[in-house]
Amino acid sequence: MKNYATFLWRCFRLSFVGDWRYQMWMLTLTAIALIGLNAYCRQLVYGLATTGMTDQVSWGLYIANFTFLVGMAAAAVMLVIPVYIYRNKELHDLVIFGELAAVSFIIMCLLFVVVDLGRPDRMHHLFLRFNFPLSMLTWDVIVLNGYLLLNLHICGYLIYCAYRKREPRKALFVVPFVLIAIVWAVSIHTVTAFLYVGLGARPFWNSAIIAPRFLASAFAAGPAFIILTLQVIGRFTSYAVPQKALMTLRQIVLVALTINVFLLLSEVFTEFYADTGHSASTHYLFFGIGNDRALVPWIWTSMGMTAVALLILYLPLARSLRYLNIACVLIIVGIWIEKGMGLIVPAFIPTPIGEIVEYRPTINEILVCLGIWAAGILLFTISVRITIPVLSGRLTIDRPYTMDPSPAGAEFTRVDVFGSERSTS
Repeated sequence: MKNYATFLWRCFRLSFVGDWRYQMWMLTLTAIALIGLNAYCRQLVYGLATTGMTDQVSWGLYIANFTFLVGMAAAAVMLVIPVYIYRNKELHDLVIFGELAAVSFIIMCLLFVVVDLGRPDRMHHLFLRFNFPLSMLTWDVIVLNGYLLLNLHICGYLIYCAYRKREPRKALFVVPFVLIAIVWAVSIHTVTAFLYVGLGARPFWNSAIIAPRFLASAFAAGPAFIILTLQVIGRFTSYAVPQKALMTLRQIVLVALTINVFLLLSEVFTEFYADTGHSASTHYLFFGIGNDRALVPWIWTSMGMTAVALLILYLPLARSLRYLNIACVLIIVGIWIEKGMGLIVPAFIPTPIGEIVEYRPTINEILVCLGIWAAGILLFTISVRITIPVLSGRLTIDRPYTMDPSPAGAEFTRVDVFGSERSTS
């Protein structure tokens, strides 16, 4: 316990250590998070009237972000599967960053659920009055918190073993939990999709293809985020990221995005070709109804971004990191629009009795969302800041951390996710 307390204290101190760029980055994120907290306090005082949500459109920007981030968290499995199932060597040392991202994304998901509650003091009803197994909300509470605990265990155990300079007991404490996490990652997004599919009064969501679309979009946007993150880590830290690993992730993104676009086109064809009364929400999303067309520019922007990104990935241009980065940014933004606002809001327009009440987020609502995003990225930054020195051997139980990334004559030991050790001078 004393060693573990020392480890936590050293990690806490290390999170404040960095050059001026790191300090400015952390200061900016902290300021945005505090502004978001202030906006949420205003919402607590005046209620959900400070948001753009109404009785007609009861889910808005908060649930849109929640839906998107559940997929981003589930996408960590796209790093784990190649390593643990197919023994991909290029991604060995990078899996930990996917797991850390999953922890941050799940915490952000839970925060978005909290701010969406009109009375967060009544949240204990979620845990004290389980309607298991009939309620999909109960299933969602279980899978989200279970996935968070699984990833916390995997990350914490591997990092602490590297700190103690001992080999992880992978057969007992790593591999079983990783295999469970693979299945669990699929379940969190599937259960979230079933939340929408099971609402019979919202025909826009009544499609069996929603769950596969969720998974395909998640496995495209998540690895795209990891590609960008790994390059930032490689540029501003001493951690070397092999370009071959980035190209492997590019292939994953390409396949997943292709499947996502195919499923989306299939859904659009079904809605418009049949042209039944149930397609009114789809008409509103893509073309508007009368003068009500708030989401039309957004969804076509999303479609354009996705098409351009897919074209870049299929061309040899994507072997250049510059164009690969452009494609990744387009994918993340495009899927956020299509899977967030483009999926949640249209289901409420028109209402079951034919009313058309458009939804526009308020400034206060946007500030709360930015605050949660800043808090999540802040948490991820701190996690990476702590993890790299530990895994590279610069911070161990018998070696205090030094700012010098490569002390003369030092030998670093990097512990990969399988528990084997490799030494580099």
